[in-house]
Amino acid sequence: MQVRQSDDRSAVGPIRMGAKSHASSWKSFWFQQGTGSYTHNENRGREKDRGDLCRSGRPKCNFLHLGILPFVVFVLVFFGYLFLSFRSQNLGHPGAVTRNVYLQPRVLKPTREDVLVLTPWLAPIIWEGTFNIDILNEQFRIRNTTIGLTVFAIKKYVVFLKRFLETAEQHFMVGHKVIYYVFTDHPADVPQVILGAGRQLVVLTVRNYTRWQDVSMHRMEMISYFSEQRFLREVDYLVCADVDMKFSDHVGVEILSTFFGTLHPGFYSKSREAFTYERRPQSQAYIPWDKGDFYYGGAFFGGSVLEVYHTTKACHEAMVEDKANGIEPVWHDESYLNKYLLYHKPTKVLSPEYLWDQHMLGWPPIMKKLRYVAVYKDHQAIRN
Repeated sequence: MQVRQSDDRSAVGPIRMGAKSHASSWKSFWFQQGTGSYTHNENRGREKDRGDLCRSGRPKCNFLHLGILPFVVFVLVFFGYLFLSFRSQNLGHPGAVTRNVYLQPRVLKPTREDVLVLTPWLAPIIWEGTFNIDILNEQFRIRNTTIGLTVFAIKKYVVFLKRFLETAEQHFMVGHKVIYYVFTDHPADVPQVILGAGRQLVVLTVRNYTRWQDVSMHRMEMISYFSEQRFLREVDYLVCADVDMKFSDHVGVEILSTFFGTLHPGFYSKSREAFTYERRPQSQAYIPWDKGDFYYGGAFFGGSVLEVYHTTKACHEAMVEDKANGIEPVWHDESYLNKYLLYHKPTKVLSPEYLWDQHMLGWPPIMKKLRYVAVYKDHQAIRN
């Protein structure tokens, strides 16, 4: 007798079948999986044996299979869930959600009453006491966020790089993935710094310029170029910082937003008339005396890579136009940044805690923490 594989297709639709054909089809299905073939006589014999078992009152084999199958599936799903949950917690899986316990926010009890915490365009101003870093860390870890930090170590400024990177490892975005982008004309002088897990350093070789003012202004050009060519594919947010600074306290995901600017430490308490905006109408950086919200420092700004690209590209294009007309703004790239942010409001503003000079300004009581501070240096010697 010719042997062939069973082609009984009724197993895929048992709900429409009677009890007898249901049992037959499921039995046929399981044996197909086990051996792959039967003869007609063998099938008839097995059906006869099955009928004898039914008549004798003994349990049916197909009922046993049907009873065990859901149980096996349940056990596999249950233990699979436990395994994956345990693994995700141990590996810090970005999708693993923890339940933080924290004090309820009180609408009638603001955390800071001594400082402005919200701009007229509803952007938060970040001070110590205005955020819960545990809540924020959890949210950004769920998103598996990667942050890029750009820094320019050109000519003599490379001497500040080691301290900048070492303090960043201690205080900047701790617990998150970070890529340091070091722009330098001396790649061989980039120091070896031990980096934590999920953190890496990329050296980008660029040319130098004779004047420090040109180095400062071309920073916008380099950031916009590499944002388009590289950063958009590698990181979610980009923070742009000066190298002649150090991190002295926590600087984390509380700063991240579509775009953030930082209040300049020398002008946060001043009126707009005292701001050192570019006041010449011929310049692309010009801001009239009756305009202006805040004076933003050029040493610390950032946001989403796309928004940083738009900002730095606009500043560079304005610089090119001014240069063609023989105009150099009073504070170079910082002047263009302030002009841009006047008409493209930042979605978050950082308090001077994130940009401070303790040597010149001391430590006033309003500053609960000093997070990113200038290091002492001889400006004349380092710039020449």
